[in-house]
Amino acid sequence: MPSRFRRVFSSTVGAKLLMGLTGLAPFAYMLLHLAGNAILLAGPDLFNEYSHALVSNPLILPIEIGLLGIFLLHIYKAISLLMANSAARPVRYAKKVPARHTSRKSVASSTMIASGLFVLLFVVVHVKQFKFGTWYQAAGDAAVRDLYRTEIEVFQNPLWVAFYVAGTLLVGLHLRHGIASGFQSLGLDHPVYTKRLTVIGIVLAALIGVGLALIPIWAYVTH
Repeated sequence: MPSRFRRVFSSTVGAKLLMGLTGLAPFAYMLLHLAGNAILLAGPDLFNEYSHALVSNPLILPIEIGLLGIFLLHIYKAISLLMANSAARPVRYAKKVPARHTSRKSVASSTMIASGLFVLLFVVVHVKQFKFGTWYQAAGDAAVRDLYRTEIEVFQNPLWVAFYVAGTLLVGLHLRHGIASGFQSLGLDHPVYTKRLTVIGIVLAALIGVGLALIPIWAYVTH
């Protein structure tokens, strides 16, 4: 069974299927991440209470490990597909001509590798600054971390605000193509439904990207 599994997902079709599965899982996480970060707007007490409840959940560690595994697998398969495509066409096009209305290509789909690399850098910096960043004690409870203070301090630097705005918007751009192509890779491709999924993907990706970008701007402006 393991060898059969490897053969299936080592093929081009299997690799695209795996890319779809590993791409849609982080998308669901990003929606929850947006909802959690939006609690920052409610003030330090509620936000710190939420973040403490989150990190105290015994399921959070296996979920984080699972997400890390999915993220690394997604990167590995993206690189594998890129190398396979390059090997299949060793000579580049002499001239690129837009495919117009018959193509599903977009800025998002054409920059998936570049945006993906920046998103990787962005995630590393984000985890370092907040998960493993400065630990302040919340007022009145030694066990509760004042993560609100940490976030506000980071977002008082306009350079970090610009970095996070660019990073979250690129996350949205990456998801803009990834959501629709993920469903397509799973075989859910239909003349009508695919168009609807594409529109839904654009709306949700914009919601995630713009929503997350507004949080550091709000923190900088209001504090």
